[in-house]
Amino acid sequence: MKLIYKPFGIVVGIVAGLLARKLFTFVWSKIDDEEPPEATTQLASWPRVVTAAAVQGVTFSVTRAVVDRAGARGWEHVFGVWPGEKAPDKA
Repeated sequence: MKLIYKPFGIVVGIVAGLLARKLFTFVWSKIDDEEPPEATTQLASWPRVVTAAAVQGVTFSVTRAVVDRAGARGWEHVFGVWPGEKAPDKA
């Protein structure tokens, strides 16, 4: 069943990436009126570059975790099987 979940997980991951990009754009617009700087943008200050990277990292990681978890829960609800790691059996 885990093999069947793989294509579903890939689609969920793509959706998570798209959602995270939109969420990051929204969050950054609340922080700064300009576009977020790349690390190689010459005129951008260190604090601005590091802030953009930190906000982007947190946004992408949290969004991915939420969407992956929701996808796994949905899979379990529909098929009755958890697609990922399970808790170890207590012996």
